[in-house]
Amino acid sequence: MSRTLNTQKRIALVAHDNKKAELVEWAVYNRNVLEKHSLFATGTTGRKLEEALQTPVVKLLSGPLGGDQQIGAMIAEEKIDVIVFFWDPMEALPHDPDIKALLRLAAVWNIPMACNRSTADFLLTSPLMHTRYEVQNIDYSSHLQRKI
Repeated sequence: MSRTLNTQKRIALVAHDNKKAELVEWAVYNRNVLEKHSLFATGTTGRKLEEALQTPVVKLLSGPLGGDQQIGAMIAEEKIDVIVFFWDPMEALPHDPDIKALLRLAAVWNIPMACNRSTADFLLTSPLMHTRYEVQNIDYSSHLQRKI
């Protein structure tokens, strides 16, 4: 079971408050690559990115108001191909369960995900980022049958 990621990827960009400036700085540095793809972001992050990049960003709700869950739903609907999520490991947030759910969905759906600048740089510069790619979905049918 697989799905195809097209050459133009749908990239979700998410950042905790303490990481927004770092994500924007990273995005500006990588503007030439990012503008070739479709960008999605939660709340304030989306506004800051759109302003800094001067390129359209689909802006979802703020993370605590459901933006993280919107991205999770888009993953399950196969509408997100890549996630760059700069999260702050030193600060617990009230919507941590939403964040954990988002990270779990990315793992379940085998979505390429970067949680820090170094990994994001590796991901964005991978030759696979610029070609069609067959994602091998994990077959959870036997696991689901055990739960019934």
